[in-house]
Amino acid sequence: MPKKNTVPLAMALAAMASLVAMGTVNAQEKVIKIGQLGVMSGPAASWGLVNRYSAEAHAAMINEAGGWEVDGEKYRIEIVSVDDRNDPRTAIAGAERLIYQEGIKYIIGTNVDDTTQAILPTLAAGGAFAVSYGHTRSLFETPNDNTGLGNIAGYQMSPIIYKFLVEDRGITSVSFIARNDLNGLGNRDAGVEAAKALDLEILSSDATYETGTTDFFPVLSPLVRANPDMLVLSGVAPSDAGLLIRAARELGYTGIISTETAHDAAVLREIAGEAANGFISQGGASTPEIRTPYVEEFMENYESVAGEWNDEAGTKIYALEMILQTISAAGTAAITDVEAFKAVIPDVSLENPFVIGGEPRLRWVGADWFGHPRQVSVPVVVNEFQDGAFKTLVVTSVE
Repeated sequence: MPKKNTVPLAMALAAMASLVAMGTVNAQEKVIKIGQLGVMSGPAASWGLVNRYSAEAHAAMINEAGGWEVDGEKYRIEIVSVDDRNDPRTAIAGAERLIYQEGIKYIIGTNVDDTTQAILPTLAAGGAFAVSYGHTRSLFETPNDNTGLGNIAGYQMSPIIYKFLVEDRGITSVSFIARNDLNGLGNRDAGVEAAKALDLEILSSDATYETGTTDFFPVLSPLVRANPDMLVLSGVAPSDAGLLIRAARELGYTGIISTETAHDAAVLREIAGEAANGFISQGGASTPEIRTPYVEEFMENYESVAGEWNDEAGTKIYALEMILQTISAAGTAAITDVEAFKAVIPDVSLENPFVIGGEPRLRWVGADWFGHPRQVSVPVVVNEFQDGAFKTLVVTSVE
């Protein structure tokens, strides 16, 4: 009796999906599929939607220019997006769909620590690599070698913001309020350490709130009564930031309000209005002082995709570019082999197409933070919100 084929169906489907991802099913058009996994609903939706719109706008520019070249062959870039709802279990299901059903090896996202932590085993088992926006250091340290950090972490941003405010605004005291999850608490702890290093007086650091909170008066009232020079919103979602700022101002707080993450000017305008004036946050990397004509073209494409520009998109444009540049450096094998991709990470060093003069170069940094280079070299920008838009305060970089 002939022996039956015992290859598991899932493995067969995964192999077929990989062939589709490489474009070998349709020899007329080679395709590299890139996954985008993040929160695109609820209070933090802005974070994931900016990732999605940035990837789609950038991919459209690449495709209109004839595609992305790898070893002399042109590939069309296709973005496949999945909403993880900021939920770890949904993030795992989303990662499995992208890897095993879509045959995708490279993912942009997720947006926070909890969801990135949840998908680490899925990435390792499926041989996939993610450019994440979670900030906890262990997410990018060995043995978690299949992740890279796509922006500036809170523990890198806080010292820069606080130092500027000490020197420029003369602040001497600070209080913290954090979202009660891994991302918020981690950013708060890093902020506390940065404040101690600058000898700032910490009036309070134990105030937290739960996801879904809309009435912030109870938790903010004691912080406002203590009247610190600066109130730090640690790891807050975009819509939460507007509500917190408005509540603090209505309680009579007149000091500086800041956060270590990037935010959406449209959301601040809509929720907090003039109360958001003076709010200090991480800026996108597209500030007018440094951006190239290529970024301005991207901004026009982004507005076509999303309806309006979001300053944070200037940071998010980097993920797709770094993934594709690293694939090109490694060669065709890296399209389906993440090990080949990782092997060339230390060698990638290119003129930065998004920054005037091309410096600092486009490369993987972060060896001092994670033990190996696993962070995209995104410029560090500190912004202040004024009259409906962001104004640049600081431009620098991290190693």
